[in-house]
Amino acid sequence: MIQELKRHIEEIITLTDDEFSSISSYFFLQKFKKGEFLIRQGTNVPYTYFVISGLLKLISTDESGKEHILSFAMEDWWETDYLAFYTKTKAKMSLQCLEDSDILCISLENYHNLCSAYPLMEHFFLQKATSGHIASQQRILSLLSSDAKERYEGLLKRYPSLIQRVPKTLLAAYLGVSRETLSRLSS
Repeated sequence: MIQELKRHIEEIITLTDDEFSSISSYFFLQKFKKGEFLIRQGTNVPYTYFVISGLLKLISTDESGKEHILSFAMEDWWETDYLAFYTKTKAKMSLQCLEDSDILCISLENYHNLCSAYPLMEHFFLQKATSGHIASQQRILSLLSSDAKERYEGLLKRYPSLIQRVPKTLLAAYLGVSRETLSRLSS
């Protein structure tokens, strides 16, 4: 499973086998079952997560109990409550498995140690953070300026496999539409 991380990193930087062997020692593997939480809103966030296999949802639950889906994370994606992780504060979001998942975890201390020992990894993480930031901005713009049909078509174009893996109720919530509207859009 660690080879998935090597392939993922080498999409951006080149590593020797010895370098990767050392880099991989900063991570550990955890297996989660469908429905399990990696992070619960209001708790500490000790890790950032790399999805080897499976599917996660990052959610925020408001005071009325309504769940807002910020993102889905599937294979080759990084996810956590970044504010809580980096500032060592309580989570404002929860991260839950939608499928059984194999996840590589890295603590903030190991993240800093890894970047100190391998400056190329700082470049790697910067590229991943930049891509994530761009995707977040695109999602916000889509929610602000696109109608339901355009949001649905954009999701189909960017993440076609997600449509098959995520229940329609969750897809509708993510797109900001009713389940009925999503059914009309997808037929």
